[in-house]
Amino acid sequence: MKTWLWLLALVLVTVALAQGAGPLVGAGLLALAALKARAILGQFLHLAGAPGWLAAVMTPLLLWLALIGTLSAL
Repeated sequence: MKTWLWLLALVLVTVALAQGAGPLVGAGLLALAALKARAILGQFLHLAGAPGWLAAVMTPLLLWLALIGTLSAL
């Protein structure tokens, strides 16, 4: 239940932030995407309880989001 509420809050912030424009808004949306991915992967796919797996999945995802953010700022 706690994860559902966390995801709901993140979605509401995403909707509010998506009304804006600019590189800072884009970076914020990517950060929110990373937080939502971590919540889903960690709690619903139970990767938080598997040693090393959450980091192994999140690291490439975070690198990918950082690349997207960097390229979009150019």
